[in-house]
Amino acid sequence: MSLNTLSNQTIALAGIAQACSLVHQLASSGNCPGPSLEASIGSLLKIDSASVIDIYGGLSGIEHGLQQLGTQLGSRVLASPEQARYAAQLVYLQKQLAGKPDMQKIIHTGISKAQNQAEHFGVLHENVLANLADVYHSTISTLQPRIMVQGDQQFLGNQATVNKIRALLLSGIRATLLWRQCGGTRWKLLFSRKKIQDEAKFLLTQI
Repeated sequence: MSLNTLSNQTIALAGIAQACSLVHQLASSGNCPGPSLEASIGSLLKIDSASVIDIYGGLSGIEHGLQQLGTQLGSRVLASPEQARYAAQLVYLQKQLAGKPDMQKIIHTGISKAQNQAEHFGVLHENVLANLADVYHSTISTLQPRIMVQGDQQFLGNQATVNKIRALLLSGIRATLLWRQCGGTRWKLLFSRKKIQDEAKFLLTQI
């Protein structure tokens, strides 16, 4: 079955939007919705999935991202400039990563380790998050320009919060790769904006 469908592209974009929104929430308040966090982090651990939506454990796992995507695409001004900046940077960094097979191997090894940890401890266990954060820090974080997360220093100074943020940014890279695998391009986003917005609305009605 072809990955190149409007539905799959919308789900992948919602994955990016969800990761960026959760990063923003964690950086500014120290908290974010647990089920959305688990679905985004869980998407990193599903290397071989039967379908695109299965990567997020069903549509409910990406509900927050679909809402965010609809808001961003439906607004004439940027609903959240920070989230939009994170998303643009993730797309740019994933393109760089595509040309670095050695870095991809390091990421794959780290994710395999996280899969084993998650089986024993659960997806949101501190060991899993710390491992994924370390993978991000030693790979994607070395690419330029680095994503500079803006927020409240009392939360950005908390290691557990930083680990969640880095793991989420890695999940954003995963969603960006998924977007490209599903035939997503910058031009498609530009010219199919209304179609994607309508699809996001439709998918929300299916939850």
